Amino acid sequence: MGARNPLIERFRQNFGGEARLYRAPGRVNLIGEHTDYNDGFVLPAALEQCTWIAAAARPEPRLRVGSLRTGETREFALDDPDPRPRGDWSDYVRGVAVMLERDGCRLTGADMLIDSDVPVGAGLSSSAALEVASGFALLDGAGQAIDLTRLALACQRAENEFVGMRCGVMDQFASCRGARDRVLLLDCRSLEFRLSPVDPSVRLVICNSMVHHELAGSEYNRRREQCEDGVARLKAVLPGIRALRDVTSADLARHGALLSDVVFRRCRHVVTEDDRVQRAAAALEAGRVGEVGRMMQESHVSMRDDYEISCREIDILVELAGRVEGVLGARMTGGGFGGCTINLVRVDAVDRFADELGRGYKEATGITPQFLVCRPGDGAGIAA
Repeated sequence: MGARNPLIERFRQNFGGEARLYRAPGRVNLIGEHTDYNDGFVLPAALEQCTWIAAAARPEPRLRVGSLRTGETREFALDDPDPRPRGDWSDYVRGVAVMLERDGCRLTGADMLIDSDVPVGAGLSSSAALEVASGFALLDGAGQAIDLTRLALACQRAENEFVGMRCGVMDQFASCRGARDRVLLLDCRSLEFRLSPVDPSVRLVICNSMVHHELAGSEYNRRREQCEDGVARLKAVLPGIRALRDVTSADLARHGALLSDVVFRRCRHVVTEDDRVQRAAAALEAGRVGEVGRMMQESHVSMRDDYEISCREIDILVELAGRVEGVLGARMTGGGFGGCTINLVRVDAVDRFADELGRGYKEATGITPQFLVCRPGDGAGIAA
């Protein structure tokens, strides 16, 4: 509680009374982009950077939610028969409340004050961190048992059905189930997962491009539609498939003529990315970090050329990283069109990496990037 005691104090000032403190982390994805909503595999890690919520129950069935980041407060009724999104940050909180109640969880009213050090618009899942922290606080405040997998699914539905972003479950699951110094191999169909240690000779270094192109939301949903179109067409010759997770590279080679060029390339990214994730997880567990780095490079090329979700600034960061001695791999991470790269860097090269990449990126773009040497953190919970 010590590090976040100021949030408790601000809660007292804003709402009065005593609050309990909850936290949920952002996430970085080592490899496995846009595979989660295709029933595939991902390899994320929770971050130490978190969304924090001070919350206390209130007698009437209303939520009063304040944000230190925006300076705004929103209020809405839990028993509203027709809840509608407002188109701002509060939709993530309200959407989670709506989905939990639809899932049979009887919530009570609450006052909530939110703070966060997860960068917004950087591809580090600030929205999932807000959703999961909100859900955890609401469930605990209502005295409900907390099943982390069920919570992750409710938070995903909030983003899909209330906010309108058709994301997969990776972000919310990693925020719920992450563990310190571990990456999480998740099967997004079965939700089976295993945690694997990160080789101590390397660091995960996040580089924030400081750009976020407005295409991100609409193009994300369009990519999902293109994948669904590919599956629908391939079912004519592969009747047993449910998602691209069930399609192999050999299947695509044989039946690619059924698809438009664009849809074929979208499908090829997902199919090859699924394979890379599983090979990368096996290599990581065997200590073959060089192989992981090579697969990260392959992943970026696939995202750039087949899925077309990169941008000039991100490509510059990846290219510059490849020139630095001690960098094993670099790729875009997140939904695309800006945000961050994830870099697998030898411990003794971290300072050199940040210096060389910072100078090179500033010369090429005029932008000063931000760096975060990432230590995988714990999943959601009660902080105090």
